[in-house]
Amino acid sequence: MFKKLYLLPIICFSLILILSFTCAGEPQKVLVLDISDSITPVSDDIVLDAILTADSEGFEALVITLNTPGGGLDETFNIIESIDQTDVPVIGYVYPEGVKAWSAGTLILISTDIAAMAPHTIIGSAQPVEMSATGIEPIEESKIVNAIVALAREKALMHGRNETVAEEFITKNLNLNAESALDAGVIEFIAPTIEDLLVQIDGEIIKGKTLSTSGAEIEHYTPSVRLSFMNIISNPLISSILMMLGIYGVVFGISNPGVGAEIFGIIAITLGLIGTGFDVNIAAVFLLLVGIALLVLEFQAPGFGVFGIAGMICLIAGSILLVPMSFPNYYTPADFQRSLMISVAAPTVVIGIVMVFAIYKVMEVRHRKPLVGEMIGDMAQTIDPLEPGTTGFVRHKGEYWKARADESITEKEKVEIIEKDGVVLVVKRVE
Repeated sequence: MFKKLYLLPIICFSLILILSFTCAGEPQKVLVLDISDSITPVSDDIVLDAILTADSEGFEALVITLNTPGGGLDETFNIIESIDQTDVPVIGYVYPEGVKAWSAGTLILISTDIAAMAPHTIIGSAQPVEMSATGIEPIEESKIVNAIVALAREKALMHGRNETVAEEFITKNLNLNAESALDAGVIEFIAPTIEDLLVQIDGEIIKGKTLSTSGAEIEHYTPSVRLSFMNIISNPLISSILMMLGIYGVVFGISNPGVGAEIFGIIAITLGLIGTGFDVNIAAVFLLLVGIALLVLEFQAPGFGVFGIAGMICLIAGSILLVPMSFPNYYTPADFQRSLMISVAAPTVVIGIVMVFAIYKVMEVRHRKPLVGEMIGDMAQTIDPLEPGTTGFVRHKGEYWKARADESITEKEKVEIIEKDGVVLVVKRVE
């Protein structure tokens, strides 16, 4: 009995050791979220979902890789707020080598718990710009600039980073590569790969938690089907093309009823508006409606003239204005906004030309004289002998037609078409 009691502590201690080694042997997991395009109206939902996934499934940390020209300012604020409110350590990482995280991407980076960059990457270009009648111009209004500066400085201060440099990203459009950013104190690490970054940050204390990331298992976050679909249609270029396809579908449907193009058009316009987050420019909508009306008016009359040209101009201008490319809706550098304008306008012009050509051909067919009427008086050649009361075939301009005659006509004889009775041609011998 005493021997059994003596062995009990030894057995318990052994079990504890076994369980400890088992737990210690389980590698930690790190979740990686890739932001590799513009920050759109669905980006904040994706980041929040990734944070909730990392929290609920016990991930050691969330790594957000940034490769973005910027994007929606409201979405950027929502992403920063989600990072601040979660207990999950969030690492911002400009990755892979050679990419950039401009404007909104820079604000997100300096708002993360740990900021890192891959070699040869760039951050900065955070001065807000807006579209105007003369082009894209920087915003100098102190109320707007100071608000963004205050946010950038506060986030830099919160994470012990260089507040002055954070301000100069906005006021001076400062750009820094990885080495300069590290020297300036706006990031903490330079790492060529995610694995190397996890080794470097191992042991860091973030949000009261000591990170254990060296050798951690890396899992890449995959958004749900709904979020993936929303992410595709919320791309400014995709949403613009959807809306323009929809508009031309409506134009084609009105000009050629019964094809069903107007149904496709309404669906495409709806998806495009959902993609933009329903932040609709009223002036853009007005231009699009005027453009549709002018094109329909043009194609109700023969020829292609001033109404059609004016309609195309209205549609192109409306499509550009409809996409939220200007601050504060879209927080990106001027060069990217300029490229995006060209990318939006070019498909619009191409689609417009194709649709104009298609509708013009439809209207041309509608205004063409009936083919049967033009056949009367034409010459044909008999393929079969024709006898009164019977039918045979004749060839007219390479086509075979059923024919009859009130006289006997041999094969391969030249005849004249004098009438059409349903699908049967009435012919007579050419004297």
